[in-house]
Amino acid sequence: MRSAASLPVRRPLLSDAGLDAAVAVSCIDEYGQQREGHIAAERALTVYVDKREIVTLMTLGTHPEKLVLGWLRNQRFLTAVSDIESVQVDWETGSVAVTTRGGVPGLDAKLKRRTVTSGCGQGTVFGNLMEDLAHIRLPRVSIRQSYIYELLRGLNDYNEVYRRAGAVHGCALCKGTDIELFVEDVGRHNAVDAIAGHMWLDDIAGRDKTFYTTGRLTSEMVIKVAQMEVPVLLSRSGVTQMGLELAQQVGVILIARAKGQHFLIYNGAQQIDFDAVPVTRGVHVARGKRRGGG
Repeated sequence: MRSAASLPVRRPLLSDAGLDAAVAVSCIDEYGQQREGHIAAERALTVYVDKREIVTLMTLGTHPEKLVLGWLRNQRFLTAVSDIESVQVDWETGSVAVTTRGGVPGLDAKLKRRTVTSGCGQGTVFGNLMEDLAHIRLPRVSIRQSYIYELLRGLNDYNEVYRRAGAVHGCALCKGTDIELFVEDVGRHNAVDAIAGHMWLDDIAGRDKTFYTTGRLTSEMVIKVAQMEVPVLLSRSGVTQMGLELAQQVGVILIARAKGQHFLIYNGAQQIDFDAVPVTRGVHVARGKRRGGG
């Protein structure tokens, strides 16, 4: 007989209701000429947990089941994916029904503690998430300056929805220079939740990863990445004061304004090996090794 520790984790039953990220439209350009193009989809998805309405998420709708799983995980509604029996999305009603195996402990108390965040379209966090950060211990890692440049070059190949339709943010989970997951959505908090859902469902560890986002590094982003146990957070955008304070508290390496040859380290500079010197024409020279620039 196998021990309980060796038994496979019970995975929830998921619908497969992902939709196209962009919709075709007509518009008029500055010369009065009609043009055909695409715009980012934006769909309302109301989450019901055990038939109780919890929240409405505005999303592209490309990864709705993973988005809801990640949202539940990052809000600490449930701590084990095996606690969820099913996640079923119905776009006709704009709703998703989450059925648990034993309910959500302390649900009433969580719903009473609600904070509207600075997320695009306004995000919402429930309960005492900031207090939970006191129990998170991230690994202390070191990264190379040349690695940052190489990763940024690799990420240039993504952002497909943004190039086609605009109006979205992208997030990536990276191991070394490999981009393991890349998700775009109308808000950066949705994109990070969808990646968290992937990680939760497939038991992907975060302690050896880097997280990239096109959005600003707010308190909400730092909280979610810390909960995923990812020690490095990289963004092409800026940082908020509370985002910085929380990164300092939990030990997240915080790198912002990262694009091409430039980046700013707001936390963890002592963990960066400055092994590359930016030179003209987009070429970086590492110690003893020449690297193509971004």
